[in-house]
Amino acid sequence: MDTKQENKKVFLEIVKQLKELIETEHIRPGDKLPSERVLSERLNVGRSSVREALRSLELLGLIETRQGGGTFLSSGQHIQLVEILASFILKDSRTVEEVHATRKMHEKEAIKVICSDKDLISLPVWESLFYKIEIESEVVRDHILRELIIASGNRLSLKIWMQLAAYSATPLKKITTLEEKPILLVLLKSIQLGYQKEALEAYEQWMQYIK
Repeated sequence: MDTKQENKKVFLEIVKQLKELIETEHIRPGDKLPSERVLSERLNVGRSSVREALRSLELLGLIETRQGGGTFLSSGQHIQLVEILASFILKDSRTVEEVHATRKMHEKEAIKVICSDKDLISLPVWESLFYKIEIESEVVRDHILRELIIASGNRLSLKIWMQLAAYSATPLKKITTLEEKPILLVLLKSIQLGYQKEALEAYEQWMQYIK
């Protein structure tokens, strides 16, 4: 089994293990969960793999980590939703296109929200990104997309997007190229002007380039 498949297996095993712990030990929101070491021993996987999976679960809002205090259950009712979501996303390669499409839905909605709010289009981050791309032409692609989601102000969307973006890692983690520079400049300037139609068109053009 390759590394990617192994990581998927670990993620699902940890979700399954937590679900069983919650049900059998009647763990309530706010209760402490087993340590990384304990989960590592139960699942027979390395602690680094456990740590990475727990980080993903934290981003989904299932657990929360308190510095020096351990890991705690955030909300018991999330566990089934997370298990279903994880199973869908991680199932196999047939879902890849659906994952990309779902991620793009969040990104396009963020653009719409930003362009319709005068305070959001005035955020300094757009000017900063514009000049960074114009002068240096080197920005990690998912940094731009993440700023869009953050600016939209939807925390749940951000948590979901981060998980979806993790499975688009190869293209999104790359540095922007000279060829996509004009597209990104149009995207960012359209956002600053509140031109939703033009921003969405530039976004779609950018996604086609990345694809």
